[in-house]
Amino acid sequence: MALQCGIVGLPNVGKSTLFNALTQTAAAQAANYPFCTIEPNVGEVAVPDPRIDALAAIAKSAQIIPTRITFVDIAGIVKGASQGEGLGNQFLANIREVDAILHVVRCFEDADVTHVSGAVEPISDIDTIETELMLADLDSLEKRIITLEKRARGQDKEAAATLELVNRSLALLREGKPARLVTRKDAEEDKRFRMLQLLTAKPVLYVCNVEEASAATGNSRSAIVEQRAREEGARAVVISAKIESEIAILPGAERTEFLEMQGLEEAGLDRLIRTAYGLLDLITYFTAGPKEARAWTIPRGSRAPQAAGVIHTDFEKGFIRAETIAYADYVALSGEAGARDAGKLRLEGKEYIVADGDVLHFRFAN
Repeated sequence: MALQCGIVGLPNVGKSTLFNALTQTAAAQAANYPFCTIEPNVGEVAVPDPRIDALAAIAKSAQIIPTRITFVDIAGIVKGASQGEGLGNQFLANIREVDAILHVVRCFEDADVTHVSGAVEPISDIDTIETELMLADLDSLEKRIITLEKRARGQDKEAAATLELVNRSLALLREGKPARLVTRKDAEEDKRFRMLQLLTAKPVLYVCNVEEASAATGNSRSAIVEQRAREEGARAVVISAKIESEIAILPGAERTEFLEMQGLEEAGLDRLIRTAYGLLDLITYFTAGPKEARAWTIPRGSRAPQAAGVIHTDFEKGFIRAETIAYADYVALSGEAGARDAGKLRLEGKEYIVADGDVLHFRFAN
C-alpha cells in the first residue's frame, strides 16, 4: 500500500519549492531504486530506512526495493475555496483523494515574497485553510441529512447509525473544530466515519517552512505551529524548503558536507518523509534474499495473513505460517542461517501480529 500525501497551503508559502525538492530527490533515487515515477504534480520517493541496506548487504541481494510514499502537489487554496474561489472545488476534490495532508505553513520573512494577507501570521494562515476545509465538510454532510433521515424513518439501521454519526460530526464542525476530533465508539463506527470522506478527518502534518538560518532549530513562528499541532494531536516538522531544494541535487559526499555546514544531522525532507509515513500509524516489514531485499508497508496491528496479502492475495488466502526473524536478530546473527541455528527463527501462525522490522518468509498453499 502506497501512502499518498497531499501538499496544501496558501499561495507563496513555499509549496512549489518543497514539491520541487521532493521530485528532485525522487530523480536522484532513480539510479538506485526502481518505481520512482514522476508526473507533473506527483512525486514518488523512497522512505529512508537504513535497515533495508543492512539486510541487503547480509543477504547479498541483487536489488533493493524500499517502501514508497507519494506526494501530490495541490494548487494553493485561497479564502472562498469551499465556494469555488480559485478553482477551489477542483482542489478540494484532489484533497479528498489523499490519505493525509501536509499543510505547508510560512514561518519566514522575505520582502521579495509577498504574503496573500500582507503579514506572516502562521496561525491565521492555518485557520484560513482549516476553515475552507470545514466549510466544505459542512456542505457535504448537510446535503446527506434529508436522504439519511428518510431512510432512517424506514427502519434502515445502517442509515440511522450513519445519521447519528453525521449529526455528531456536524455539531463539532459548527463549533469550528475539525472532524478528526469526532470520537468513534468502536471499529465499526470508525469504518463508517471513514466512508464519509471528510476533508478535516484526514491526519495532518504541519510543515513549518523557515528561513535558512532557522533550519536546524526552528524559530518563534514554527514554535507556535508546533504548539498548535500538539493541541490538535497532529504532527509538525521544521524545514527550510530553500535549503532542501539545494540538498536534493547534491551528490552523496557533497550532501553530507553541506548538511554539516548547515548544522543539520540529516536532510529535512528525510525527516518529513518518515514523519508522513508514520502519520497513519504504518509499519514496515521486510523480505530478504539473493534476488532482492524489499520493504513492505502495513498498518500497525496487522496479523501475518494480512501482511502476506500485501505481497499477493494468494499468500493471504493460502497462508500456512510465517517464518519470522526480528530485524536485530537477523543482523546480529548474519542472516537467516545464523538466526535459524541460534533458535531465533520463529514459526508464527495466523494470529501473529507483525512487528515493525520483522524479516518474514511466508509459507502458503496454492
